[in-house]
Amino acid sequence: MAKTRRHSPWRLWAANAFIGLFSRFSLPVNHRIGRLIGLIAWYTRSKHRRVAEANIARCFPEKSQAQRQQLARQSLIESGKSLTELGPIWNWPQDKIEQIILDMPGFDAVEQTLDQGRGVILLGPHLGAWELGGLAISMRVPTTIMYRPPRDPQFEQLLVEKRSRLGASLAPANLKGVRQAITALKNTELLAVLPDQSPRAGEGEMAPFFGHPALTLTLIRSLVRKTNAAVFVGYAERMPDSSGFIIRFRPASQPVGDADVITALTALNQEVEQSVRACPEQYQWTYPRFRRQKKSQRERLG
Repeated sequence: MAKTRRHSPWRLWAANAFIGLFSRFSLPVNHRIGRLIGLIAWYTRSKHRRVAEANIARCFPEKSQAQRQQLARQSLIESGKSLTELGPIWNWPQDKIEQIILDMPGFDAVEQTLDQGRGVILLGPHLGAWELGGLAISMRVPTTIMYRPPRDPQFEQLLVEKRSRLGASLAPANLKGVRQAITALKNTELLAVLPDQSPRAGEGEMAPFFGHPALTLTLIRSLVRKTNAAVFVGYAERMPDSSGFIIRFRPASQPVGDADVITALTALNQEVEQSVRACPEQYQWTYPRFRRQKKSQRERLG
């Protein structure tokens, strides 16, 4: 069971001040500052750089050392942009948010599926501006977003407030939240889930990701099997000129709800991998996807 941190008014004040400050800047200015933050993380040889380099080397063995270094450097720059753009994404009014959404190719298929009376599970990996994706969808269709509650209850309140501000309902990743998610899907709503978040104890199994074992959520498979929901994948691609974002959607082509757990989880990771390969520099390579697994799990994966 995760420990709850003591309240820290100073940390919450700092977070709100950060969001408020960056919401005053245009998107290009935010991205220039984010680029600087990413370069600082790169040139100071930070932990973020080391994790990104290790993950990229593991996932792209076919690339040269120079190519992997360039990808790792650019990924830190994009991570810096994803940090500073939280100001606009979490604070700007709806009309300004609409202005930075340049296109949503594939979303018509999502709407058609909902109109046909079938719930939709949207897999939104840590790729591009994933916080923007949830807001954009919630402005258009009934949406529930699953989230992992932070240890600090004050930060949970902030997270829920910002992600739900344009109409989304939020469901915590616990028993109560799972029931809420099932109800939403049965009511022909859209459920947004981060498919590449490392599960807590008892919530995942090891399955291949970029050819290497990674602890993978089993919840998505369970939701598909219980509700017969359609599965789509979506991500908000950041434009290099900071003009805005293109939010891309496609139906999942792999058996994410397969009866065999490892087959389903492998399919889930393949869906994430396909999106990551489309714009690898915008994936959050600083996230520790690859953790050590128990011997029994290694043997099961062969």
